[in-house]
Amino acid sequence: QVQLVESGGGPVQPAGTLSLTCLASGLSYAVMGWFRQSPGQEREEVSCMNNRDGSTYSSASGKGRFSISRDNANNIVYLQMNSLTPEDPAVYYCAADDWVCQHPGMDFWGKGTLVTVSS
Repeated sequence: QVQLVESGGGPVQPAGTLSLTCLASGLSYAVMGWFRQSPGQEREEVSCMNNRDGSTYSSASGKGRFSISRDNANNIVYLQMNSLTPEDPAVYYCAADDWVCQHPGMDFWGKGTLVTVSS
């Protein structure tokens, strides 16, 4: 069965940390990454990693706070989020594609995991 399954979302306090996990099964793509969408907003890129050259992309909103990593042996992608702020709550989606890290454009999506930030 081809799927991306996210986990690790939930409530966190401002300045807290959260680690998201995406387990990919039945598929193998060079580019895997994380996107997010908050109510009334467009889905936006957060961070991607390209297996072809190990390069990573991080959006301005997450740079310095969010870190992406991959466990290729187990087909898992992680997103470590530090110093979360009230601007970060959203549904976080895992996505995969062979070439790009952008929305629209990704070939496959997970169903998302909700992250909330409140004190």
